[in-house]
Amino acid sequence: MANDSSDFARSMAIATSGLRAQAGRMRVISENIANADSTSQTAGGNPYRRKVPTFSSALDRTLDAQVVTLGKIKPDQSNFRVKYEPNNPAADGSGNVKYPNVNSVVEMTDMRDAQRSYEANLNIISATRRMIQRTLDILKS
Repeated sequence: MANDSSDFARSMAIATSGLRAQAGRMRVISENIANADSTSQTAGGNPYRRKVPTFSSALDRTLDAQVVTLGKIKPDQSNFRVKYEPNNPAADGSGNVKYPNVNSVVEMTDMRDAQRSYEANLNIISATRRMIQRTLDILKS
């Protein structure tokens, strides 16, 4: 019985780590989308640079299980979008304005993927809770 309860706790902890990682991923995606059309505050300056979350696995020694963690958030090194807008205050000497390297379609795809991963982890927690409840019901009868 002790192993069963630790297996339940391990399942819940692993799924919880997935929820935390996906929530962090959603935060980064929301920052990217929020800044998709921003420009530099200085003429000719660089705008917001897209951020990319990374994940890593770590051994949780108390649970003796591998859990996922949100790793470093790295800047996307792709080129900025450039538009010719000579009247824009952020324009450089030749009238070009740099916009962030954020593609809304890519961000929406990443958000959908994060949402599905979040739901999968949430389903694991719900299934584990149902199994615990069924076990308690069996023990009561």
